[in-house]
Amino acid sequence: MKRRILLVDDEITVLLTLKAVLEISGFDVETAASAKEGKSKLLKREYDMIITDMRMENDASGIEVIRAARTASYHPAVALLTAFPLSDEDWQTTGADKMLIKPMQTRILLQQIEKLLTTHQAKLAKLAGAKNDSAEPLELAAAGPVKAAKKKAAPAKKAAKV
Repeated sequence: MKRRILLVDDEITVLLTLKAVLEISGFDVETAASAKEGKSKLLKREYDMIITDMRMENDASGIEVIRAARTASYHPAVALLTAFPLSDEDWQTTGADKMLIKPMQTRILLQQIEKLLTTHQAKLAKLAGAKNDSAEPLELAAAGPVKAAKKKAAPAKKAAKV
């Protein structure tokens, strides 16, 4: 089963380019052109990962999407996509698992997404094991469940900027 990613960005060219790159690499990708649309889609389907731009309708739109993803019962991995890098301390306070800076080479983007999905899955498995060992509810903070990947994404053959 393909891993499902929701891309949220108000720049249509970014959405279409990233969607094409990720689909060629074996992901099932849906897009949203606003934080409002992204939050709505989060409620209707489950995603393994959410990649959201920081600045859309307003400067905090990306944070709204991240907060919505963190409250989703299926707990997706979350990456913040931005052309305006934040300090490590600042982006981590948003609740995102990873900051992706645009533009970047396709190969690097795919490596970062794969690494995040892998570490996120391991974190969830560890938390699920801890839950099974105790009667206390599972606390996920900045982590969430990601369905196990049946198939790794094919490596990009040519590095291109997105």
